[in-house]
Amino acid sequence: MGFDLDMTLADTRSGIAAVFDEVSARLGVLIDSAAVISRLGPPLEIELANWLPAEAVPAAATLFRELYPAVAVPVHTAMAGALEALGAVRAAGGRVIVVTGKNVRDATSTIRMLGFEVDEIVGSVFGAAKGTALARFGAAAYVGDHVADIQAARAGGAVSVTVATGPYTVEELRDHGADVALGDLTEFAGWYSGWRPPGGPG
Repeated sequence: MGFDLDMTLADTRSGIAAVFDEVSARLGVLIDSAAVISRLGPPLEIELANWLPAEAVPAAATLFRELYPAVAVPVHTAMAGALEALGAVRAAGGRVIVVTGKNVRDATSTIRMLGFEVDEIVGSVFGAAKGTALARFGAAAYVGDHVADIQAARAGGAVSVTVATGPYTVEELRDHGADVALGDLTEFAGWYSGWRPPGGPG
């Protein structure tokens, strides 16, 4: 089973907002962190391009990543139902891969801090680019909060399971083609208990 990280397993909004606020202060550039965290999902550089000229984005991204471990990771929290969702997969004999747009270092730190038990972590990929990792791992389904996670599942040959804990509602996720649309991960175990991928747990 594959999972996205930000706003699927982990509530990273306050930490990410704090880092963007610090980057804004250090660079003397307006960045509306409330707007940023309302649309988490795409790569960092894409978000920074909304606030900075193209030539300033690489340095700002480097600064953001330098600040992230100390400023953001300590205040991340688990999404409601996250531990139970991972536990349901484990209890059924399944394995877990986290595939995220976040870089591997910060994804790993977040996962360890929150006590998530996972088998593999793949970072710095978004949308359909996640499909390669999902297919290699043999993920039967991929759980995410963004419409790009639906693309990821399709690209990886996996069932698209979505949660409306990011920028999209259940109805919007269904309209974008999600196979399964849940309100949040507290509904995952109930759904998972009645579903098994071909060949056994995944």
